[in-house]
Amino acid sequence: MSHFAKIDENGLVLQVVVVDNKDTADAFGVEKEHIGAAHLEKILGGTWKQTSYNGNIRKNYAGIGYTYDAARDAFIPVKPYPSWVLDENTCQWQAPITMPQDGKMYSWDENTTSWVEIS
Repeated sequence: MSHFAKIDENGLVLQVVVVDNKDTADAFGVEKEHIGAAHLEKILGGTWKQTSYNGNIRKNYAGIGYTYDAARDAFIPVKPYPSWVLDENTCQWQAPITMPQDGKMYSWDENTTSWVEIS
């Protein structure tokens, strides 16, 4: 099974579906993204990009509301806070300061741009 994300003209992920291997394979049984995308375009319309649970394709598994960035060829999650920055290697959002690793639980406070211990 393969997974594909439907994206709009701005790269916004609208839908994620599972496609049977027979609908993505060439005559030799080799999976090809363009075959799966063409199959979905024919039956559902729109533009489709393949994604994977393990992040082997396009950095992150696509989710509704994510953005497909063509320049990075990656799916990028919704930015959780205005102060967070994108890690170019993982295409994941990172806090501007690292969360303490002292065994306690923390939540991000955007007003103070700091981690606050959860009691």
